[in-house]
Amino acid sequence: MNLSEGTLYALIIGCEIAFWVALLSGLAFRYLLQWNRASSLLLWCVPLIDVVLLAFTVLDLRGGTIATFAHGLATAYVGFTVAFGPLVIKWADQRFAHRFGGGPAPPAPPSRGWAAVFYELKLWAHCLLAVGIIYVLLSAVIAVVDRPSTTQALEIWYRIPLGAAFFWFIFGPLWQLVFFKRKSNAI
Repeated sequence: MNLSEGTLYALIIGCEIAFWVALLSGLAFRYLLQWNRASSLLLWCVPLIDVVLLAFTVLDLRGGTIATFAHGLATAYVGFTVAFGPLVIKWADQRFAHRFGGGPAPPAPPSRGWAAVFYELKLWAHCLLAVGIIYVLLSAVIAVVDRPSTTQALEIWYRIPLGAAFFWFIFGPLWQLVFFKRKSNAI
């Protein structure tokens, strides 16, 4: 299998679209149609989308394609989806439950005080989890392909996630801490 770089980018975009279609369809089946089995099946498809993308990436590289930026992006996409997918699903489920299922209003994230700082630290921890998953996936892909000349372009992906985590920390938890807003005591 020799996918062009453009085809791999299209596959990544297609997986993102499939993620949202499976998620929104699953929630619509649950809350609008009351088809809980179909809903569960669709929501279980969400992680399978990542498996498909990773499989295409590995098969493409094993087929002799020289790694490109897109191959590394595919592993990064999977890493961030695995780390943040449950949060996104919970976020969407709360909103669907409120809007269509008579559930309580979803809680707003804290915007002031230590609660906001800890909230940002929690999100940053998910970012670090994503970085770890990316590293594991990159290492696994490189080991499975086992041709350094083919996978050399993936080496940059050991630095890019660290940069993302660094900037996330700066503009997330540190930003909240520096511009700390105390909770108002006004009634």
